[in-house]
Amino acid sequence: MTTEEKLQHFTTYTMESARRNCDNSIREYTEALEKIFKEHQEAKRRQEDLEIKTETERLIRENNKRFSEAQMMIKGTLSQRQRELKDKLFVEVKDMLARFFETPEYHRQLVKELKEAVAFARGEEVILYVDPSDAERVMSLEVEVGAPVTVSSYSFTGGSRAVIPGRNILIDNSFETKLAEAKEDFQLKGGEKP
Repeated sequence: MTTEEKLQHFTTYTMESARRNCDNSIREYTEALEKIFKEHQEAKRRQEDLEIKTETERLIRENNKRFSEAQMMIKGTLSQRQRELKDKLFVEVKDMLARFFETPEYHRQLVKELKEAVAFARGEEVILYVDPSDAERVMSLEVEVGAPVTVSSYSFTGGSRAVIPGRNILIDNSFETKLAEAKEDFQLKGGEKP
């Protein structure tokens, strides 16, 4: 082999070796870059997922807070409206009571309540009271009940009261008490079907 052939062979071998080394270096560098790129993508994806999760949770909390505030406002408005309707209803009930006080049924009810109080006292002293607005009925009530009837010094919106001092008992059939109890126990239930 001549020097030129040897030189040619050396050049070819060196070039191939250099090409192989270069190809290996490029392949290793490419693989390293691809690995770095994939890790970067995964890190970005995790970061995005975390940001989405965090933002979603924040939006849910904010939405729940707004919903709660709106719900409280609606409940307040509803409660106010219920109070207004309840007050209006009890004004109408008082008007109906005023008309009832003019009827014979009211007189019969007074007689019945007073007789029941006398019977309950079983011979003990009993003080029977009627509302000042019923003062003109006292004589006829005393005749029908068979016991003295006292006009109360303060109004209790109709009805009767009886006191049995010996047993410390108050029998309260006043409409004032009945209305107060009814108003306290009354609940306005809307939207329900019977």
